[in-house]
Formats: sequence, structure tokens, C-alpha cells
Amino acid sequence: MSFDDLESRGLVLLGCGKMGSAMLSGWLDSGLRPEAVWIVDPHPSEWLTGLASDGLHLNDPLPDNPAIVLVAVKPQMMADALPSLKKLGNGDTVFLSVAAGTTIKYYEDTLGAQTPVIRSIPNTPAAIGRGITAIIGNDHITEESLQLAEALLSAIGQTVRLETEDQMDAVTAVSGSGPAYVFHLIETLAAAGEAQGLPADLAMTLAKATVSGAGQLAEDSDEDPAQLRVNVTSPAGTTAAALEVLMNADTGFPALLNKAVKAATDRSKELGA
Repeated sequence: MSFDDLESRGLVLLGCGKMGSAMLSGWLDSGLRPEAVWIVDPHPSEWLTGLASDGLHLNDPLPDNPAIVLVAVKPQMMADALPSLKKLGNGDTVFLSVAAGTTIKYYEDTLGAQTPVIRSIPNTPAAIGRGITAIIGNDHITEESLQLAEALLSAIGQTVRLETEDQMDAVTAVSGSGPAYVFHLIETLAAAGEAQGLPADLAMTLAKATVSGAGQLAEDSDEDPAQLRVNVTSPAGTTAAALEVLMNADTGFPALLNKAVKAATDRSKELGA
């Protein structure tokens, strides 16, 4: 990862909670100097306060023309926080948003119509560097800016590019909200094991390891998940008996997840409006 432009012009992080801290930690580990970073956060952690003694700019006056402003505040704080950076709009500074539900148009309306804006949707596994983030830029974003954004976001996992901003609602429903679906799967799988006579702690250990291991296998394998499912399913065996229930077109995963993802997509559209 090259930080030449960031080192010379500076990087501003508006909000530095869990997501912002995860990214900052990755950047520093990759060689970004603390002196190149400006943090705007009314309630900084002890970790950030410690970094300030190493040269990081904590709630200091901002540079005149930073390379990137990464917006990581909570959506409910956006209306108060973003207007304070209006002087950086309509210029060369790229605004990279990781704030849920905040559209590119909102940034353009607040900062200026010529402002380069990249909208992104990360998810919570970003906290351990295993997230996936979808990004899309407005008409003022160059390929170089997209590549820099991808390099920065690589600190928290994979990135994918979208074709249109409209896809963000479905992305939010699949990968943004998706970890909660998986956590609930772990809960219910453990509860089902307990119902069949397993001790609660053993059932939970088995459920966590099974979901984690299967996810890693799906990630690493050259075979798609459908084939991996076939590989573990013996004809008329125990897995086949369970899948007959789970794959039922009316009551199983296909119908249930389709309804769930649609509900999340619809809600994302409502919030965006």
C-alpha cells in the first residue's frame, strides 16, 4: 500500500469508534505515519490519546487540502458533524463514507455538488480484518481515487465495486446485516443441539466452530457452496434428512432468507429516503 499522497496532504478521520479504530490500526501497521492523520472525535479513546503523543493530530485544526476525509460517524450524528467540513468540499479532497444509510446526494448537497465522494458499506467482521466492503463513487471520482479507497479499506478485509448506488440497499441487506443472520444461525443451531440432549456449552462450541469452519471452507475452496453441500450429503443419510427440511421451497431457508433480505432491503430504502 502506498501512502505518498496521504503522507504529503494528510488523512482526516471524522469519527473514530470501533470501525474507524480498526481501519486506523491497519493503516498504522502498514506504515502510515501518525503525523499524517487527523482525528475528529469528541470522545477519543485512551488508545487515540496515546497515539497523539506519537504525533497523531487529535482534534487539531485540519489541513487545508487533505487527500481523503473518511467519514465514520454514526448516521444520527451526520447532520451535526459533516457541515463542519464544508470548506473542504468542491475541491480535490475525496470524501470516503463508511456511514450507513447516507447517500452520495446527501454529501453533495451538504459539501457541494462538485465534491468527490465514495460511498461504502463495510460490515462488522471488519473489526477483525475479515470484513467485506462494497464501494461506489460519484462522477468526480477518478480510478486512482477508487484504488486508494480500496487500499485503505483493505485494512479491514475485502472490497467489491458496485455498478450503481441503487445496489447499496441490497448490499446492506446481504453483507451489512448478514452477520446478524449468521449469529442467529449459531444461536438456533446450538439451541437445536441442546434440544437433542447436548449440554448447552458443548452445543454452542459445536455450533460456533461448525459455522466458522464451513465459512472458511467456502471462502477457500475452488468449489461453489452448492457443490460443497453436495459433497457432504450422502444419499438417504443424516445430512439429507436435515436438508429436506431446510431446503423446502415453502418453509425452508430459500423462502425465509428471501423474505428476510427483502425486508432489510426495503428498510434500507426507507432509511435512505
